[in-house]
Amino acid sequence: MAFTLYNAPQSTCSQRVRFVLNAKGLPFDEVKLNLLEGDQLKPDYLNINPNGVVPTLDHDGAIVIDSTVITEYLDEVSPDQSFTPEDPVARARMRALMHFIDEMPAAAVRVPTFNLAFLPSYQKMSRDDFVAHAESKPIRREFLLSMGQTGFPQAEMENALGRLRRAYMRMDTEIEKSGGPWLLGENISLADVAVMPALVRMHDLGMPDWQDLPRIVTWFDNIRAQPAFKPTYYHGSLLSERFPHLQEVIAKRA
Repeated sequence: MAFTLYNAPQSTCSQRVRFVLNAKGLPFDEVKLNLLEGDQLKPDYLNINPNGVVPTLDHDGAIVIDSTVITEYLDEVSPDQSFTPEDPVARARMRALMHFIDEMPAAAVRVPTFNLAFLPSYQKMSRDDFVAHAESKPIRREFLLSMGQTGFPQAEMENALGRLRRAYMRMDTEIEKSGGPWLLGENISLADVAVMPALVRMHDLGMPDWQDLPRIVTWFDNIRAQPAFKPTYYHGSLLSERFPHLQEVIAKRA
């Protein structure tokens, strides 16, 4: 099986897929796209992913898009080291959690990400260039235009942080119900992989708002101790490694 992953080092969705590939020991070629330079909007890439986002998986010529779909696909074509429960009820719980994760923490984390990391790059653009850039995004157009070149207002930041906090609380409840240490119990699942990048991102931004939740602290330590974690988060995968100005932002929050 030959895998090629089109992705971006700092993309949280890309990190999900890299983790599963690494955990399964599946060799893959990595095509790194520079999202700020618009690599994901070039015609050649849009031909394989019309959404103009990362990641995209090419498996022996078969194209699979959307990180959640890709991780499930990988578990189906390479069932060794499975991240999917065999029990149908547990499988349904996992998929419901994955939907929740995409709706809540995975979406909410974009607001602090763009405000703190990406905004300075957009502020350097002319207004016309920024609008053209936003208009070129097939599924992120409205998000960028609502942010503008001044960033999301404080109220929207607080709303996003509140949604993230509710996600941590939901994780805590799920771990308590299952007996842990993972969301569904003894075995790590695709739901754990799905939520992992959001917590890594907030930790990297100096905003780990789960320190009062011991089960989440343990979960976070456990996910970072997984053998697949280090090769997934190679140097340059964290925003603080890509954007030097974040060091000052993080220091102010310390």
